[in-house]
Amino acid sequence: MAAYFLRRLLLIPPTLIGMTLAVFALIQFTPGGRLEMALMEARMKEGGRATNLQSSGLTPGQILKLEEQFGHDKPFPIAYLSWLGAVPRETNRSRAEFAPEATETAVKVPGTAAVITVKRLPNDKAELMATEGLDTRPWRARIVTPEEQLRRWKSRHPGQELDTPQPYLAVLYQPKFSGLLQGNLGDSTRYSEPVWEMMKRRFPISIFFGVISLLLTYTICVPLGVIKAIKHRTVLDNVTSLLIFIGYAIPGFVLGVFLVVVFAARLGWFPLEGFVSPDFSDLSIWGKTKDLAHHAFLPLVCYLVGSFASLTMLVKNNLMDQLAADYVRTAVAKGLDFKRAVFGHALRNAFIPAAATMGQALTLVVGGSFLIERIFDIDGFGLMGFNALLERDSSIIMGTVTIGGLLLMLGNVLSDLITARLDPRIRFE
Repeated sequence: MAAYFLRRLLLIPPTLIGMTLAVFALIQFTPGGRLEMALMEARMKEGGRATNLQSSGLTPGQILKLEEQFGHDKPFPIAYLSWLGAVPRETNRSRAEFAPEATETAVKVPGTAAVITVKRLPNDKAELMATEGLDTRPWRARIVTPEEQLRRWKSRHPGQELDTPQPYLAVLYQPKFSGLLQGNLGDSTRYSEPVWEMMKRRFPISIFFGVISLLLTYTICVPLGVIKAIKHRTVLDNVTSLLIFIGYAIPGFVLGVFLVVVFAARLGWFPLEGFVSPDFSDLSIWGKTKDLAHHAFLPLVCYLVGSFASLTMLVKNNLMDQLAADYVRTAVAKGLDFKRAVFGHALRNAFIPAAATMGQALTLVVGGSFLIERIFDIDGFGLMGFNALLERDSSIIMGTVTIGGLLLMLGNVLSDLITARLDPRIRFE
């Protein structure tokens, strides 16, 4: 069994690479991304009377700078490997133009007042000239030819010609392995903030709702499913089934709108939005607990209502199947107490399918529900991913896909492990 789980764990990296490669390709080749939005914004700043990108009025140098900013300046394989951290990416970039007929130009070192002289060689390669008082060893340079600038400009302005000659450009940068393999998810293309830092601020919120929802779901649904199985076709079973399926028929976000309108807006029993109050940090421990419970009650109701029906009925139906099995009837016929037969034998086997879903719930513990977070204006992990899709923030999208995919695969392995521990008949080989 250990060999099986080892193989499952070893399959996670290639599966994650395949998943992120597919999403990365979708982001790169789908029109209407963050680069196109930036080009449109630049066009509006240039005058705004044009109706398409062909009339943006941007120079080749400006287009090149935008492509570098949003990661579209490299071929697709190199761009993905740079994001992955398998090849070095260009960091701390700075640029300067060559004067006409000149072969040398001074490029400013980012963050300092120093400059490095870059020499253009006959084969359009770059050479760094020695600079007194400055270590140039960490730096590299490359030349962007007028032909390359023109090619990129035409890719954004098909069918148009550019009459103005373009100068050679010198790009100064530091090569650095800085990608997923190094624990770097990149910077947000919209907020210019590290994606991992943005996620870390939201993890506690999503984990809070995810863990509380998971604990309440299993704490309530498992005993309720056992009671319903034992009291099958009684008034209690029928009433609880009716209430459960009414809740199941109402989507969580629809219920959230109803709860906000009635209990928050009209009655004023609960706050309209947010995870905590603005003065949360000034409250006592008891005050913080009350404030957190006050804000979390309505969202938790929405989180729980959908999962109640499926888990409760899963436990009930599986327990009824086990109670009808020959080994339970034989044990009862031989004098074993019915409660002991239920809780000592039947329940353990009936709980196996329900326990197997605990690993898969790992993704929901962190991911949450972006619709519920949006309704209650809770700045969680799910809402961040949803906003990233609307804003075409490719770095955050790749980060959420990576974290979500990793948790999903780890959850599947955990489900298999739980199943194997509960059922000795199962052997993964």
